[in-house]
Amino acid sequence: MFAINAIHTLAFAGVVLFAGYAIRRRLGWLARLNIPAPVVGGLIVSVVMTIGHVRGQVPFTFDTTLRDPLMIAFFTSVGFGASVGLLRRGGPLVVLFLVASSVFTVLQNVLGVVTARLLGQPPLFGVLAGSVTLAGGPATGLAFAPFFEQAGVTGAETIAVAAAMAGIVSGGLIGGPVGTWLIEKRLHRDVRLGPSPDHAHVAHHVVEAALPGSTSAPGNEDREAYALMKATALLLFAMWVGAGISDWLTAQGVVLPRYIGAMLAAIVLRNVDELTGWLGISQATIDDLGTVALAFFIVIALMTLKLWQLAGLALPLAVLLVVQIVFVAVLAPPIIFRLMGRDYDAAVMSSGFIGFMLGTTANAMANMEALAERYGPAPRAFLVVPMVGAFFIDVINNVVITTFLNVYR
Repeated sequence: MFAINAIHTLAFAGVVLFAGYAIRRRLGWLARLNIPAPVVGGLIVSVVMTIGHVRGQVPFTFDTTLRDPLMIAFFTSVGFGASVGLLRRGGPLVVLFLVASSVFTVLQNVLGVVTARLLGQPPLFGVLAGSVTLAGGPATGLAFAPFFEQAGVTGAETIAVAAAMAGIVSGGLIGGPVGTWLIEKRLHRDVRLGPSPDHAHVAHHVVEAALPGSTSAPGNEDREAYALMKATALLLFAMWVGAGISDWLTAQGVVLPRYIGAMLAAIVLRNVDELTGWLGISQATIDDLGTVALAFFIVIALMTLKLWQLAGLALPLAVLLVVQIVFVAVLAPPIIFRLMGRDYDAAVMSSGFIGFMLGTTANAMANMEALAERYGPAPRAFLVVPMVGAFFIDVINNVVITTFLNVYR
């Protein structure tokens, strides 16, 4: 067995990433369930490495030096999207939807703690299978896993991935039927049928228009290259400042992932720029950098996953996940439907809510797209859900998770 260095590991992760995309194209059901390509590729390598471990024939080990910087870069990009102005432009519905989502993240963890104790597991086992991996998704689960491991949850990374994958599949399978039921049974009226516009495209441009950034370049500089350099510099600067913030918070005895400080720094920079216009932040470019960082982070994290650690925890984890899935699927739709106005858009939002509270924003958008293609446009839903699911809930969820982690560690 030999070790490969950080650059070789990153290069190998790139190969695995695009292998994941190729497999998703060949196996259409993976795409329909919104299983991310980095997860597809990374899990395959993880299975191969696990087989090698069982046989005592692991050919090499990976260098994960770049894993944490990539993770911090992704969450920093999320911080740049947390704009107070964007929240204000979204109107009362966005605020109300965010409040409901925040309450559900807390309830997921309360339910997880209670269920874990009934199963004879540590309370943090329930939190890890709660908002960390369901509302948070695989990235948040992998980011927090080392802290849960230190707090006594054995195999936290493996549990996080298993819970997140179960959530993604469930969010994709449940959201659409629930939305259909609300439209056809609760509305008691015919909804206008017909083709709908590309709502994912529309939602992206609504958010981008609300978060304008300068794309001009000095002199004869290439505009796209200049925008990329500027976004990279801002991302790195926020990570630098954030490292100092995280060190200070840690010195105060607060347990939190390293990326929290960078996320806070990014939030400040974004909102200062909105007030002054000094930085000319291009959110679209920063989002692209975040997407790249997230893809490589997930692949590297999954390639080093120890799947064998899941063997003794499979049953309690399955029970926890069933309880969480039933909780969201049964309780969320009537509450969100009423809060959002008891109309067609509210029904579509309920479907999207299930998508990202169990899986990811991609699940939410896929659920809503399916309903819009069948029943017609839902413009308010496609404005509200992406704003909350892609930006604000991650920030709130990190605060919720950190609070539970510090209470039960």
